[in-house]
Amino acid sequence: MFQGEFQHGLDTKGRLILPVRIREELGPHFVITKGLDGCLYIFTPEAWTEFSDKLNRLPTSSAKARRLKRYFIGSSMDCDTDKQGRFLIPPVLRAFAEIDRDVTVLGVSDKIEIWSTARYEAYQNADMDSIEDIAGELEF
Repeated sequence: MFQGEFQHGLDTKGRLILPVRIREELGPHFVITKGLDGCLYIFTPEAWTEFSDKLNRLPTSSAKARRLKRYFIGSSMDCDTDKQGRFLIPPVLRAFAEIDRDVTVLGVSDKIEIWSTARYEAYQNADMDSIEDIAGELEF
């Protein structure tokens, strides 16, 4: 299970070094794709298989299901870390997430979220329901 919040930066080539704790659990091979709320998702190969299988069980006759598949599977890419633990965030995904330098890495249970730090701060400061309201609504 991934957890924690970390601040990192991209190098000039668009590579990111994941925090050691996350890198050890993730391993050297993983899948990166578009996420929700403007971030990127990183999955272990096993978690990606489970996630994509769930998408593939959706009916292909549904336009919404096809759109979800295109969004997540169509934008996904296999990644490998180098000897220094770095990996390249593909330019198309960097553009989608508005990542240019400062990055926030979040461990969120079964996946990792990669955010532009500025976008994550804006998301955190947005006028949304409080955590207390959300917990109450979801009966948590």
